Amino acid sequence: MKLTVPSIHDLALEGQRVLIRVDFNVPFDDEGHISDDTRIRAALPTLRMILERGGRPVLLSHLGRPKGQVVEKLRLQPVGERLAELLECEVLILQESIGPVVKAAVESAPTGTLVLLENVRFHAGETKGDMELAASFAELGDVFVNDAFGTSHREHSSVCGIARLLPAAAGLLLLAELEAFARVLENPKRPLVAILGGAKVSDKLPVIGNLIERCDAILIGGGMSYTFLAAQGLPIGKSLVQPDQIEAVRENLKQAEAKGCRLLLPTDHVVAKEFSAQAEARVVTEIGDDEIAMDIGPDSIESYCKEVTEAATIIWNGPMGVFEWEPFAQGTASLGRALAASEGYSVVGGGDSVAAVKRFDLGESMDHISTGGGASLELLEGRVLPGIAALSPPS
Repeated sequence: MKLTVPSIHDLALEGQRVLIRVDFNVPFDDEGHISDDTRIRAALPTLRMILERGGRPVLLSHLGRPKGQVVEKLRLQPVGERLAELLECEVLILQESIGPVVKAAVESAPTGTLVLLENVRFHAGETKGDMELAASFAELGDVFVNDAFGTSHREHSSVCGIARLLPAAAGLLLLAELEAFARVLENPKRPLVAILGGAKVSDKLPVIGNLIERCDAILIGGGMSYTFLAAQGLPIGKSLVQPDQIEAVRENLKQAEAKGCRLLLPTDHVVAKEFSAQAEARVVTEIGDDEIAMDIGPDSIESYCKEVTEAATIIWNGPMGVFEWEPFAQGTASLGRALAASEGYSVVGGGDSVAAVKRFDLGESMDHISTGGGASLELLEGRVLPGIAALSPPS
């Protein structure tokens, strides 16, 4: 899997209208204020570079899932206001993303001003990859930069369509993401260890299959580990299990054995009688019939952390347990701290893993924290993302 793409460094930007697909799909609190501006901050280096090189930035983004309708609370006005604060320059926030009024506003925008188009998903054609809509977007620019890793696994008009119509390249954020994943997937320093968690094994089976081919060891935790234990005939009580995935999991176990990839499963567990933050937690090596496994136990933590400490390259996607609740957070917190302290190169991907890194204040110690959950998962599956493929013209 080769992840090289045309780079923004090679685009002529001076005097050009630069259409930039960014990912400003940020969360809001109950009062309608942005609760986390990480994704806006992540785009700043590319935007500054375009301004410094004399380009005229025109930004496209989505927010939420308006399903092709104009939804007032999903307008990008507050995002544009926050962007102006962070970038310390004028941002012209438009109420539409295509049409003659938009085109005129883009043409007349003063040098040094960013233009933020309205939520592209207000158009039903966006999520269908409508090329007519893509052409309407493309009329607003001379060149196109994709800096939205988080949506690059989508075959959408503003992601792939524009890239097929204008000279196109990857922005600095997208280049950094691709470089990080290339470093762990193409020619990693060894040992290469993956930590995989989360609730459903069905979500991670393609990832597990691809990583078995590449990794020296895979450490499995979270709800998904109990389908693996059930496949081995071990008692799992009332723990999360996907019976329809047991045969697929057995194939994974055989594949790992054949490839010499050590696939580690929890040997002890933190269990409770009910799925609740207030439930009494206890450590067991054998799960009772009336118990639910909520986290990996101390022996598993110790062996997993040893693997992380000795690894030269580490991928982390998914928590080890219900880390949002203090009694069941130790597995995820301990693995996160081991990863933060490791001398190996670390890549963290997936919304829950990133949330855990933030919760335990480990962000400064990670080498790369991915901005795209679904996109990072598809790269780990070994797939080529449509938004990346669209940047390279057919040879």
